Amino acid sequence: MSKPVFTHTQDQLRQIAQDMLRFAREKGATDAAVEISEGGGLSVSVRKGQVETIEQNRDKGIGVTVYIGQKRGNASTSDFSQKSLLDTVDAAYNIARFTAEDNCSDLPDAALLEMHPQDLQLFYPWLVSAEEAIELARRTEAAAYAVDKRVTNCEGAGVHAQQSHFVAANSRGFMGGYPFSRHTISVSPIAGKGARMQRDDWYSSQRNAKKLAQPEAIGRYAAERALARMNARKLDTRKCAVLFEAPLAAGLLGSFVQAVSGGALYRKSSFLLDSLGTQIFPTHLQVVEDPHIPGGVGSSPFDDEGVKTQRRDVVKDGILQGYFLSCYSARKLGMQTTGNAGGSHNLTLSSTQTKKTDNFKAMLKKMGTGLLVTELMGQGVNYVTGDYSRGASGFWVENGVIQYPVEEITIAGDMRQMFQQIVAIGADTLIRGTKQTGSILIENMTVAGS
Repeated sequence: MSKPVFTHTQDQLRQIAQDMLRFAREKGATDAAVEISEGGGLSVSVRKGQVETIEQNRDKGIGVTVYIGQKRGNASTSDFSQKSLLDTVDAAYNIARFTAEDNCSDLPDAALLEMHPQDLQLFYPWLVSAEEAIELARRTEAAAYAVDKRVTNCEGAGVHAQQSHFVAANSRGFMGGYPFSRHTISVSPIAGKGARMQRDDWYSSQRNAKKLAQPEAIGRYAAERALARMNARKLDTRKCAVLFEAPLAAGLLGSFVQAVSGGALYRKSSFLLDSLGTQIFPTHLQVVEDPHIPGGVGSSPFDDEGVKTQRRDVVKDGILQGYFLSCYSARKLGMQTTGNAGGSHNLTLSSTQTKKTDNFKAMLKKMGTGLLVTELMGQGVNYVTGDYSRGASGFWVENGVIQYPVEEITIAGDMRQMFQQIVAIGADTLIRGTKQTGSILIENMTVAGS
């Protein structure tokens, strides 16, 4: 990819959006919303030094939503010709005509819309060529093999570069859009042979390629993780403290978000129904959402409906201050949107008790004796009941020191109790997607083994 990937400018996308809204009004729609996007990228993968895949993608699309009163229809196309735009509006209008009325279906009030979006510096094009990307992937994989002769294989090393831009608009006066990027280097080495093989992986992902970790560092760390898992044992069933490594801790934070999101709440399919203003975490825990961090993976001046985003305390001193709501789910609940159509923004889970010295080793010492979890398998989270049960592997720890790797175990608990029993958050913070947290220490869980 030696040249920019966009074939349309932001102004051209805005003009198309205006045309679509005009077509919808002329058709007889009472309201309409449109989103237009375009992007391109490069992905390469290498295994054992040989190129496995080279993929270049270019995509574009338009989605239009048409309202006839409180009837709603949606249609999409990837053809930007005038005839296709008209046909797409027609299709959305005809779907709306034959759709049942929904008294919660409407655009956001104009007062909620972000009319003057700020630039959050989300676009750092990386015009890396296929040859350069292949070389980076080879360096990553070679570094993994160089760690130890017991690293015998690899599921592959990959480099991914993606640049996109979009414009969203609606008939209430909102129009906004911006370019954004996301780039990744990853590797999955395998240590050992035969039935004793162990694999692990690591990656670095950034909007700005200059901030990516060095390929050699990614390869070395991934190999060290795979080697550490060799000669894993089983455990017998017990109850003990459990330390979730930071990448998995981000998943726990994601489970919390799912449970307090509008869709789950209005469908009454969440174990945290009616939990606003209640103590769901210990008093030392805080969750902050900040959509306006420059360059942040979860940053956005407005949500998928054009509603202004804002920094807020989601959890303060363990007490839930707010849900994650779109306009639709908010109306279903008789509440106000929180600017979360499309999901959460940059979320940080922290503890007022965390000290700068609470690194990973310090967290093992805090746990003393228990299970360090480094991988989870399966989807064993029941959001209706809060039951949590997932296959796991990791390390058994005694007196704050790792003793041996463990595998083929299941960890189980009740998510309400798990949240209440978080005794510490590490200073070993890591960003995974839109979530940032250190490792999470839970006081007591059931570990089912042999």
